[in-house]
Amino acid sequence: MKGIFRINGRDYELEFDPRDTLLHVLRQHGFTEVKEGCSEGTCGACAVLLDGRVVNSCMVFAATAMGKEIVTSKGIGDQNNPHPIQQAFAEVGAVQCGFCTPGFVVSTFYLLQRNPDPTEEEIKQALDGNLCRCTGYVKIIEGVKLASERMKNEKV
Repeated sequence: MKGIFRINGRDYELEFDPRDTLLHVLRQHGFTEVKEGCSEGTCGACAVLLDGRVVNSCMVFAATAMGKEIVTSKGIGDQNNPHPIQQAFAEVGAVQCGFCTPGFVVSTFYLLQRNPDPTEEEIKQALDGNLCRCTGYVKIIEGVKLASERMKNEKV
């Protein structure tokens, strides 16, 4: 099966099996920033934006994502042009092994687009679907708060 996927602002014609999840299609075609953690929709490592909403790409059949806007963490920012969220995470030490970081970046981006000044409780609720085995979440929450402040001040 072939389909057109709009990923990080570019159209790609990709071949895939009808049974493939969006996660597998993305990874098979080089979007390795989308991580495969649990493959059950519980860890958030594979989180992407699909038409502006956070989804666990392991729970979405690729065929249902054809023609929709898909944004990965690299579509939010990359090494050459990091987003304030990514900068804040790095500065406060919210990144340890880094495996879960792309999913946290996507979920944080979604949160701050809808709520630029979240409370700590709102941050915890927004990140509830993302699991981290390294940080203990304290630094991640600090990173979200710092990103929120910077984005408000910079009008990002």
